[in-house]
Amino acid sequence: MTIRSIFRRISRLTYAFIDAQNLHLGVKDQGWELDFRRFRQYLKDKYGVAQAFLFIGYKPGNQRLYEYLGSAGYLCVFKPTMELRDGTVKGNVDAELVLHTMIEYPNFEQAIIVTGDGDFRCLVEYLLEQKKLYIVIAPNSRKLSSLLKSLSTPQRSIFRFLNGMSKKLGKR
Repeated sequence: MTIRSIFRRISRLTYAFIDAQNLHLGVKDQGWELDFRRFRQYLKDKYGVAQAFLFIGYKPGNQRLYEYLGSAGYLCVFKPTMELRDGTVKGNVDAELVLHTMIEYPNFEQAIIVTGDGDFRCLVEYLLEQKKLYIVIAPNSRKLSSLLKSLSTPQRSIFRFLNGMSKKLGKR
């Protein structure tokens, strides 16, 4: 770790906005399960994240999970879910993540968006234009939307990936 990276971390207030389902499924597709407590600590230690907003579908009966996430340091933002005819539970958090990022916009200097979903292109693009995007952490490089990929340039890569991080961030 360089002096410059330490100074950057101290001097900039950084918030993370996390698409929980995309994060969960992105690492699961790689054959491992994320330890959310370790991930929160990683965000704090590596990127200086002061606030981590976790956007997640709300299902009655998952109270222990939500309490665990809160105790791990996340500010949970819930989206009501609905069960489809095939039994699939749907709780799309996209609008909530974009809205809360904009609500918090005056409160942070840099944002980290955690997703690989192309639906967030307009948010990432706006934060880039405003020079308020730190990085996008995509859970799985193989599942990164081409809509997001096209925002990165050889001069400035905006992505970090969780591929190969199972030993550091996976459940033990």
